[in-house]
Amino acid sequence: MLADLAAKLRQSMGILHKQDIQIAARGLGDRWNTDNILLGDDCAAIPDRDGYLLLAAEGMLPQLIETDPWFAGWCSVMVNVSDIYSMGGYPIAIVDTLWSRSPDSIQELLAGMKAAAIAYQVPIVGGHTNCRSIYNALSVAILGRAQNLLTSFNAQPNDLLLVAIDMRGKFHPDYPFWNAATTANPIQLRENLSILPYLAKSELCDAAKDISMGGIIGTLLMFMETSNCGAILNLDNIPCPENIDLERWLISFPSYGFLLSVRPDKVEAVQSLFQAQSLACAVVGEVQDNQQIILQGYASGREFQSESVLFWDFAREALTGFSAN
Repeated sequence: MLADLAAKLRQSMGILHKQDIQIAARGLGDRWNTDNILLGDDCAAIPDRDGYLLLAAEGMLPQLIETDPWFAGWCSVMVNVSDIYSMGGYPIAIVDTLWSRSPDSIQELLAGMKAAAIAYQVPIVGGHTNCRSIYNALSVAILGRAQNLLTSFNAQPNDLLLVAIDMRGKFHPDYPFWNAATTANPIQLRENLSILPYLAKSELCDAAKDISMGGIIGTLLMFMETSNCGAILNLDNIPCPENIDLERWLISFPSYGFLLSVRPDKVEAVQSLFQAQSLACAVVGEVQDNQQIILQGYASGREFQSESVLFWDFAREALTGFSAN
């Protein structure tokens, strides 16, 4: 039943981790949030001359560093690059903070970071390294620039929600990661990402968010929270790889995946840009003038029978604690 799926999704680690952001929102939001820099987007957008500097950072899962260090290194670059592009920008440079038990224990991490930096054409220009730690840890920060922004604060009621995903990948054997990047042509990777700043420049879209470790469902929650909107999400319209369970897919990080809020008259043009690069791009819902996230599903080769369920009500419960108000 759809209600059972909704209950499982609410307890997924991706969504629980997003709720941890409330601690930072309470601790920092009142002190640092200003009219010029809104907190809660994929990057901090800092007004600079005729555009914006974009600043973001990501920490890597400790267990991924231990079990698959090369992939952890790659992902540390990839997720930061995606954050920059998701806001309509281009990356400038990366710095890293690396703690390890010994020099030997970081070689695969560094190799993965280097491979991704080359693939995405983003230089690693500095950071911090300590090889005498009692644990291995990695975080990476990135700087970028945008002229026109895509931001998760700009979704509007009656917008249509689009999901754009690269389906040409496979799941990591141990983690909810859909890997459509490490074996792809680097030129294709960069061309796929360049669609996002083009959308911003051409004013086809002004609201988007990178699909993060919260998956499609967690990203939708963060998106609507910052925009002070609700949404209807039609599960049956979500592009999903063959033979992949929908529950697993909804909470997975897709490596190339974006959620966009688009004015109805611009939807066809936006879809055509992604589809021209053989990327899946589907209308999966609609933004609502309320504070509720509604899940819908119906029979079309899946198990749900014309159901809908209230998944989240921001009037009763925050997710990250960041919003425009």
